[in-house]
Amino acid sequence: MATDKVYIFDTTLRDGEQVPGCKLGTEEKVAIAKQLEQLNVDVIEAGFPISSPGDFKSVVEISKAITNSIICGLSRAIENDIKVAADALTLAKRPRIHTGIGTSDLHIYSKLNSTPEKIIERAVAAVKYAKTFVEDVEFYAEDAGRTSNEYLAKVIEAAIKAGATVVNIPDTTGYCLPQEYGEKIKFLKENVKGIHNAIISTHCHNDLGLATANSIAGIQNGARQIECTINGIGERAGNTSLEEVVMIMRQHSHLNLYNNINTKMLNPMSQLVSDKMGVVVQPNKAIVGANAFAHSSGIHQDGVIKKREVYEIMDPKDVGVEQSLIVLTARSGRAALAYKAKQIGIELTKLELDLVYKKFLTLADKLKEVNEEALHQLCKTHLKRVTAASI
Repeated sequence: MATDKVYIFDTTLRDGEQVPGCKLGTEEKVAIAKQLEQLNVDVIEAGFPISSPGDFKSVVEISKAITNSIICGLSRAIENDIKVAADALTLAKRPRIHTGIGTSDLHIYSKLNSTPEKIIERAVAAVKYAKTFVEDVEFYAEDAGRTSNEYLAKVIEAAIKAGATVVNIPDTTGYCLPQEYGEKIKFLKENVKGIHNAIISTHCHNDLGLATANSIAGIQNGARQIECTINGIGERAGNTSLEEVVMIMRQHSHLNLYNNINTKMLNPMSQLVSDKMGVVVQPNKAIVGANAFAHSSGIHQDGVIKKREVYEIMDPKDVGVEQSLIVLTARSGRAALAYKAKQIGIELTKLELDLVYKKFLTLADKLKEVNEEALHQLCKTHLKRVTAASI
């Protein structure tokens, strides 16, 4: 049994909402937050309070509505940002301020027009100021993925010494390869004095499609919090997908890592976020896509019909999907045709199956997908014993 917990930090309502066209109202945010709490996420990043009056209000209302999950407000390493975040979190039962600053050369010299020494000073000042409002302070080193490990270690050590309880190592641009990101986390574990006093967090973006892989590499090397979003939504190509990292830990028990997520809520949670944000989940999305448990290839269908585990490593019910889908197409075989016919009350003999299958292939080429109604009509047309009442 896994004994090492990984905390799930959901930023759907902050980083996820930064998708163009995905602005949510306060009521919608509260509704999603309540579902996230039912999902058992450990931390809900409710917003960036300084960014707008609407975001401030949303963090306040979410703070009122949530009892068990930590409620987190984002800020830059600026005193007024931190003060406004603290004000928004006043009613939170378990408040956290998430503050930080860029640490890569591009951020230090081009964005912030500063120096490495001054960045450390600002990081320390921000954490110390946040600690005057809340005990739980998370520090982020923006663009840590492109920051030298040696300098990053100095920043993180200073932040922990100043009182940070969580240190976030973002791959802000999705640049890192999994091995590189894992080695970065390992380097911090081995070279930062006082690292045992804080939780290391991953925050990976998906610009190269590596967000989930990098997050897993992070926890394999000592990180114990993953920052992620429902459906992987977020800036540009998105964030680490909550449902993916959760199920990877669940399926790979040898990692000896666990989380508290109620996985049977993953599919309903995905649908809620998709509906509220107006962003369709791509059909081939892992875990929650419409095709995640659908089979149209004859070889795969035959295997799944005989034993689901032949082509499915997860039971769809474990993630809130009612059942696997056998989709009849021109690539389907006899086994799938007989299986679907039986589902609508028509048990085909071998001779009938041979007859209907030839006709089925012609129909499938025309329709692309043969649904139950079309299948029944096909059987009715070519088998005298099938009537309208058979379905």
